Amino acid sequence: MTRDEGAHPLEDGRVPPWATAIGEDAKGVFVEIAPAGVGYRLRWIPPGRFLMGSPATEAGRFRDEEQHEEQIERGFWLGATPVTQAFFESIMAQNPSRFRSPERPVESLSWNEAMAFIERANALVPRLALRLPTEVEWEYACRAGTTSATYAGDLEILGQNNAPGLDAIAWYGGNSGVGWDLEQGYDSSGWRETQFPHQRAGARPVGLKKANAWGLQDMLGNVLECCSDSVADYPWRRVIRGGSWFGSVRSLRAAARNTYARSDATVGMGLRLARGPELQEGEPRGSAAARSRPGSEGRPGSGPEEG
Repeated sequence: MTRDEGAHPLEDGRVPPWATAIGEDAKGVFVEIAPAGVGYRLRWIPPGRFLMGSPATEAGRFRDEEQHEEQIERGFWLGATPVTQAFFESIMAQNPSRFRSPERPVESLSWNEAMAFIERANALVPRLALRLPTEVEWEYACRAGTTSATYAGDLEILGQNNAPGLDAIAWYGGNSGVGWDLEQGYDSSGWRETQFPHQRAGARPVGLKKANAWGLQDMLGNVLECCSDSVADYPWRRVIRGGSWFGSVRSLRAAARNTYARSDATVGMGLRLARGPELQEGEPRGSAAARSRPGSEGRPGSGPEEG
C-alpha cells in the first residue's frame, strides 16, 4: 500500500462552517460535528493506493475477496467510531437499539433507516453533506496502510470464535459477552469455540478497543457497517462491512464482505459516517464492483434473530 503525500484541506486550522471544532493528534487531523447538540468525530483519511481483497493464503478468506489494486484519489472524512445511540437519538428523537446505552453504537437498523438518518442530519447544517462510505473507502480506511488480515496483523484461528489477535481491536463472537453489563443481552451460552466463556452478549460501548494507525476504532466487530454500494444484478441489496459482536473470526477481517437487503434490520447493523470529497457529475469514487457472497455473516451458533 502506498500513501500519496499532500496536505489535508484544512491545514490552515480554521473550523469549517459545517463543523464545531478541528484538531490534530498523533493519529492525524479530526473535526467534530454536532448537528443537534451531541458530538461526533470525523477523522481525515489521506489519498493513496492499496490492494483490496485478500491473498489466497489468508486464513479464513471467502472466495469473493480476489486481490486487486484500488486508488483513493482524494482524501475524505470518516467517523472515528460507529454512530452512537446518543448521536442518533439527538437527530431522530428515537432509538431502535436493543442494547440501550448512550455510548453504545446504534443498531437494529436497516440500510434504508441509515439513509433516513443521514438525510435528516444533513438538513440540520448547511453543507454538512454526510454520507455512507463506499466499500473501497471502507476497506482502505480499515487497513490504514496495512496488508494483513486485520490492522493488528494476520490471525491465528483457533476456533470458530477464537482468534487471540482480535481481542485487542474488536468485539466479536469470542469476547463480546465478557464482563457484560446490561440487563438486556443476547443468550450466547451455546456459541461454539469462544475465546472466552460468556453467557450473554451484545454490542459494546464504542472506542474501547485499540485504534488503527489513522485513529479509527471498532472498524472490525461491534456492529456491521453499511456501505453505499449496491450489489451487481441485485440493486435492492447493499454491501455491509466489518463484522459484528456476534461475528465469527472469518467475518472480522479487513477483506470480509457481506450483503443485506436495503429494508432488512438486524441487531448487528449500525453505521459509520463519511464526508467528501466533492465529486464532479458522473465521477466514480472506486472501481470495485460489489459482488454478493452466498451464506451469512458468520455468526456463532444459531446467532441473533434477524428481522
